[in-house]
Amino acid sequence: MKTYHGSCHCGAVRFEADIDLARGTLRCNCSICLKARFWPAIVQPDAFRLLAGAAELTEYRFLTKRDQHLFCRHCGVRPFVIGRSPRWGEFYGVNVTCLDDATAEELANAPITYLDGKNDDWETPPVEIGHL
Repeated sequence: MKTYHGSCHCGAVRFEADIDLARGTLRCNCSICLKARFWPAIVQPDAFRLLAGAAELTEYRFLTKRDQHLFCRHCGVRPFVIGRSPRWGEFYGVNVTCLDDATAEELANAPITYLDGKNDDWETPPVEIGHL
C-alpha cells in the first residue's frame, strides 16, 4: 500500500489515495470508460482524500444514475468516480493516469482486470480487449 498524490490536468482538483497497484486495476468496455479511456484502481472511501477542488468538479450520471462520474470543469479530466457495486460496495475508482507520483514502471506492472460493462456482464471479461 502506498499513498499516491493525484490531480486533474490543470491542477484545480487534487487528491491523495492509498492504493496497492499490485492488487490490480480495471479496464472496462462500457460506453463511458471506453470513450474516456478511464483506467481506475478501486479504493474504499476511507482510502481517498480530496485535497482541493471540490467546487471545480462537475458530475455526470447516466443509465442507472448510481455512479458519480466526476470531471474538472476547467480541463475536462476525470480524476475519479464515486460508485457503488455488489462487488465493492461504496468505492472510489481512482484514474491511475492522474496519479502524479506513480512511476511508469508501477503503472506498466499493475495487473489489469477487464470488465464487460457494455453487456452488463461484470463477471466475464469481454472477448476483445486489445482496444481497451
